[in-house]
Amino acid sequence: MKRLLLALIGGVLLLPASAAAHPLGNFTVNRYAGAEVSGSHVFVRYAVDLAEIPTLQDGSRFRRPGAATRLARGLRLELDGRRARLRPLASRVALRPGAGGLRTLRFDAVYEGGRAGRMLSLRDTNFAGRIGWKEVVVGADRGARIVTSSAPSRSASDELRSYPRDLLRAPSDTTAATAVVRPGTAEGVAPSLGDAPSDHRRGGFESLIGQDGGAGVIALALVLALFWGAAHALTPGHGKAIVAAYLVGSRGKARHAFALGGIVTVTHTIGVFALGLVTLALSELIVPERLYPWLNLVSALLVVGVGVAVLRARLHARGHRHHHHEHQHRRGLLAVGISGGLLPCPSALVVLLAAISLHRVGFGLLLIVAFSLGLASVITGIGLVAVTAKRAFARLSLESAFVRALPALSAAAIVALGLVMTMRSLPQLT
Repeated sequence: MKRLLLALIGGVLLLPASAAAHPLGNFTVNRYAGAEVSGSHVFVRYAVDLAEIPTLQDGSRFRRPGAATRLARGLRLELDGRRARLRPLASRVALRPGAGGLRTLRFDAVYEGGRAGRMLSLRDTNFAGRIGWKEVVVGADRGARIVTSSAPSRSASDELRSYPRDLLRAPSDTTAATAVVRPGTAEGVAPSLGDAPSDHRRGGFESLIGQDGGAGVIALALVLALFWGAAHALTPGHGKAIVAAYLVGSRGKARHAFALGGIVTVTHTIGVFALGLVTLALSELIVPERLYPWLNLVSALLVVGVGVAVLRARLHARGHRHHHHEHQHRRGLLAVGISGGLLPCPSALVVLLAAISLHRVGFGLLLIVAFSLGLASVITGIGLVAVTAKRAFARLSLESAFVRALPALSAAAIVALGLVMTMRSLPQLT
């Protein structure tokens, strides 16, 4: 038992939170299309690397007969202005261990495109709208030569086998290329499928769902889930500044900070389960990454609404009754708490889907609740700091105009932050 606990701590706590199974994130569909002019012929190497959630949703399509032919329809190869027919020569599907006991999938195929022309263009239209690495390469060998090309001749990701670390935050987004080529006279030789890629690293919150053991291991896993939730809350976002500004602007108390934490916990847990159900039940119609921009917008608009309400209350404080302020304050607390927990953490979603896959739904629920509590504890702590600081200012009996205007200024700051969030979320909807 002692060795098991040490292994759990070492394998989960000491690894960075970003060490998820797929380096580009659990939602990504990553594609590589390489046109290769070999002697007198053109071939296309195509690879698709699915992260955990797309593998869960769409992995079965790649394992069905004729997958290479279906994907060829989304690859448009044109030679001297005419579309070439891509004939599958070889294909391979490989499943690898992913986060939380889920799997990732890699598909490889080689196509023959016929005799080369002087002008070549290649466009990948598969998986339009899905986020991930998109790369197109044009190369030549066996006497053929690339005169000019809009694409590089070598893959920056080793054909999706090794993603450059410095490009993970801004992945390649190329889906088309054109080139002027000079074919060779030798007979073309088709490229091979290449080596299968190695497994990605595993660790972080997602790995907890795969831990087996007695009550001690489960208890430790829940503690670590609290830790990961708190660590996640310290990353940018989650309305930490908004919580502080709201409690100052609305003259909140310690109990309001704890109430905010509770609302964040409930909202985040419900959000994870709602998005999980959408992922499983409506995978043909909705992909989860398309919901996140809309949730961002809803969260931002909630913040704007709260800020406007608090600012109006502060500017007209003397003209309203106490019970009206209390009613408005409760609504404000609810809105701020919902905005802070509305966006489900992708790691928590992976844990839920893995729990369903492994038939450990009860344990998965406990982990997600613990994660949400960890996230909420940071929000509550920031709220308590804001309330304490406000009381300290009040004890100083400062009568400056700035101190008297601080609640209204805090409310105006909430409005400003909400507007910034709104402006940032709008481009993501396209």
